[in-house]
Amino acid sequence: MGKGLKALALAALIGMASAAMTQHAMEPVPTRGPNEGMGPFRKLVIRGATMIEGSGAPPRGPVDIVIEGNRITDILSAGTPGLKMQPNRSPRDFDQEIDATGMYVLPGFVDMHGHNGDPEKAPNPSYGYKLWLAHGVTTVRGVSLYWGTPNRSLDDKRLSAENRIVAPHLFAYLTLGDGWTQGRVDTPEKARTWVRWAAGASVDGIKFFNRGDETPAIIRAAIDEAKKHGMGTVAHLSQPGVGQFNARDAGAAGLGTVTHFYGHFEALLKQNRLQPLPADYNFDDEQARFGEAAEIWNDIVEPGSPEWIDYLKAQKEAGVTFDPTFNIYSASRDLMRARNADWQAEYALPQLSDYFQSSRVNHGSYFFDWTTAREVAWKRFYVPWMRLMNDYKNMGGRVTTGSDPGFIYQIWGFAYIQELEMLQEAGFTPLEVVQAATINGARTIMEPKGKEPEFGLVRRGMIADLVIVPENPLANFKTLYGTGHLRLNPATDKQERVGGVKWTVKDGIVYDAAKLLADVRAMVAAEKAKRTAAASAPSP
Repeated sequence: MGKGLKALALAALIGMASAAMTQHAMEPVPTRGPNEGMGPFRKLVIRGATMIEGSGAPPRGPVDIVIEGNRITDILSAGTPGLKMQPNRSPRDFDQEIDATGMYVLPGFVDMHGHNGDPEKAPNPSYGYKLWLAHGVTTVRGVSLYWGTPNRSLDDKRLSAENRIVAPHLFAYLTLGDGWTQGRVDTPEKARTWVRWAAGASVDGIKFFNRGDETPAIIRAAIDEAKKHGMGTVAHLSQPGVGQFNARDAGAAGLGTVTHFYGHFEALLKQNRLQPLPADYNFDDEQARFGEAAEIWNDIVEPGSPEWIDYLKAQKEAGVTFDPTFNIYSASRDLMRARNADWQAEYALPQLSDYFQSSRVNHGSYFFDWTTAREVAWKRFYVPWMRLMNDYKNMGGRVTTGSDPGFIYQIWGFAYIQELEMLQEAGFTPLEVVQAATINGARTIMEPKGKEPEFGLVRRGMIADLVIVPENPLANFKTLYGTGHLRLNPATDKQERVGGVKWTVKDGIVYDAAKLLADVRAMVAAEKAKRTAAASAPSP
């Protein structure tokens, strides 16, 4: 696209965002301060760690990892396991050294389904960004990062790339039609025009919802045009459109990623094209929508059957990535656990907690009268859903890790670690979980661009995006939570809180995870104090 048209696209984005911000606005993203992160350095050496590469290779170490600027330039043996490491190992001309003896180093995690709050529930963008980084997430695919203000996504992407804000690397996907001023995208040709416009505005990809104006013909045209412009595609194949365009149809059309579960099981119904629903079902009633979604578990073909395998083979042949986001629906199978998770008290902003409460207005707050029967149905639903993801992975299909935070009691960072736990529950080995959380996401983001990823692995030449942790995550992913993990000390017979991320390295900049978490706790405490002060203020 020519420079003039690209400039017009960017100008339109700014105009649309300005109009949206006259009503409600996110706060500005604070500029990274001098005490927020160390580096990047001319030469940084991480000493004595066990390395989990991300490719599926087993851990190895101890190793010294050499970083120059924002690149890993060498990985050197630091000794033999079980023996004392040699002191004063080269290189010695470093500016900064991190003693990671006894710790583990992994690639920075990639969250493939990110949103970053809104003015009503999480108005400070740093809240989500710092929680992501504090849990080792160094790359986020925003789908969309901000609703209705596309230029914010692109601005934050640029500022993060320049390391002017404390945030993961950001990739900006927009919903079809978002951000332009030429009316509704209601024909295939308009879809192609919008894609060309979005490509000119440096948008990385498209998020489809499979409803409203998004007919199968429009989605197919947008996918085809996106491929021509190096843009990725992901779809939430919602129920209003799934009868015409399920996940198998989307895969055949060239879709990049199916997110959540929508569309998979509608392609696997054993007797019908559509899921049998009660006569009084109403999609706009969210308790009915999410409650009945789980009931499909008993209407599908037998897991492992020829039809099941045929579906997975077709998706693998089409190159479709599955991004399940198991965590975001986990409250549906155990609401009490989600409400009372360890992190809710200190890390949930009060306005976010308000949003989570049962409401017919707030999306995802659908627990109007959530019964035992509803939870049982969801527990049964998770069995084939997890089986489908695990079978696809075993067949060689790509599965990634996404969290979809900010809804249904799921908080940034914490939700991502729960997703790792749930992938293991689905049958992934710990190394397969790490692979799904790192290089699989990196490849999915970069393939549409025709590029090999420069992140997602601990390897010479890669960008220095790393997670350094004191506990072995392969033994227990719970040790990655910002709230840590309770373990009984056999010497004292007292419980101790262990784990948490020690350092997150993004683009060669070293962030102290404990400080990031303290910053977030301070934000939450300040918001609670405002409420207390307002409640105690005398009436005028």
